[in-house]
Amino acid sequence: MSSRTTHTLAGALALLALSACTLAPRYERPAAPVPDQYDGAALPVGSALPEGAKAAADIGWREFFPDPELQDLIARALENNRDLRVAALNVEAARARYRIRQADIVPGIDAIGQGTSQRVPPVVSQFGTGGVTRQYSVGLGVTAFELDVFGRLRSLRRSALEEFLSLEETRVATQLALVAEVANAWLTLITDRQLLELTRETLENQRQSLELTRKRFEAGVASEVDLHQAEIAVRQAEVNIATYTRRVAQDRNALSLLVGEPLPEDVGSGDRTIAGQIFDQEIPAGLPSELLERRPDVRAAEHALKAANANIGAARAAFFPSISLTGSYGEAHRELSQLFDEGQRTWTFIPQIRLPIFAGGANVANLDLAEVRKRAEIARYERAIQEAFREVSDALVARRTLDEQLRAQEALLRAAENTYRLAEMRYRAGVESYLATLIAQRDLYAAQQALLTTRLERASNLVLLYKALGGGWTEGTEGR
Repeated sequence: MSSRTTHTLAGALALLALSACTLAPRYERPAAPVPDQYDGAALPVGSALPEGAKAAADIGWREFFPDPELQDLIARALENNRDLRVAALNVEAARARYRIRQADIVPGIDAIGQGTSQRVPPVVSQFGTGGVTRQYSVGLGVTAFELDVFGRLRSLRRSALEEFLSLEETRVATQLALVAEVANAWLTLITDRQLLELTRETLENQRQSLELTRKRFEAGVASEVDLHQAEIAVRQAEVNIATYTRRVAQDRNALSLLVGEPLPEDVGSGDRTIAGQIFDQEIPAGLPSELLERRPDVRAAEHALKAANANIGAARAAFFPSISLTGSYGEAHRELSQLFDEGQRTWTFIPQIRLPIFAGGANVANLDLAEVRKRAEIARYERAIQEAFREVSDALVARRTLDEQLRAQEALLRAAENTYRLAEMRYRAGVESYLATLIAQRDLYAAQQALLTTRLERASNLVLLYKALGGGWTEGTEGR
């Protein structure tokens, strides 16, 4: 190898070493625009995690949701749900884009075989004689390989990597949301089934009251107004049955869409009650700063910000010279049969440098665009943190107030039961009119409905708190 060739290769290696540098700004995580404590949350839920306590992100959904039917529904949804499938495919596409950018860093080597035949007329021939010329060649070639001296390709590769990581976190966030949505849809179905059964029992009691009132009316003891009031109560219960029957069917449809396949007919039925759904109620919230690591949507927003930061490096590199190399090495001859004979070796080496002088302001505009997009990603990242903080704060406040509301609702139901029992006894004894019994019966029915609804809200709140704190991404009991 000649000294000139040695110097050329040494220079190329030096340029490759320089290519480890990029012009991207140094990344600094923006400060979290939220307070140090959750709003309205009493200690210890607003403090750091106690020693030995599990964060929500470390509690697997099978551990948090103990009911086997719900576990089966969640597992089927994670396998069949189309939204989650699209999110996973987006990750695969981002991985492919990253691999493309990764390939740009290294030269592409092609095997090239070529044959050329050309007829030259005498009038244009250099020697005044025409004829047919042929040439054949075979070898290896590198075409326009860019030396990444100023890190443009590396910045683009970094941007593609961060985009891939962002979409992967988005997939995890989609999974968290899906787990919570399936759980809430199942809880809603159970509650509406209970409300339907409660309304059927209420209708049966009201029909018995209507029959009793009709007999008392025929005996001249009750008035016609009492008879019509009793009939109104029956008709209202029939209306409610139709309403809850429709809601149960719609709940099944919503749950089927989430699961991604038809459901068994008895899903959410049997002896399952909303009061029997016991979840982990001691979920420590920790500090707001810990959400930056637990919430996949926040992590996804930060990766998107890092991608925008890397794009600034690529835009800056466009202001500097770019160097590309084209070369080939192989064999060439005018006769195909003698192509590989001794002494037919050929090579080419074509370095090219391009220095931008005038681009009509395109490079400046591209840099401005990259910087604006970074500022927009900063705003999105801060918004993601604020949204996560609000969700956790709302869930913590609701957890405390719903416990108080549930205790008050249970006391209200006991009072309504006593009132209805006494009013019915007095009506049967002829002391009170049927109106007092009807009012007491309606109050009891409303209290029973409200208690079931409150229990649903409380269970759904625990699910939302679990999701808001980053729980639900893993199946088992082991966290990240």
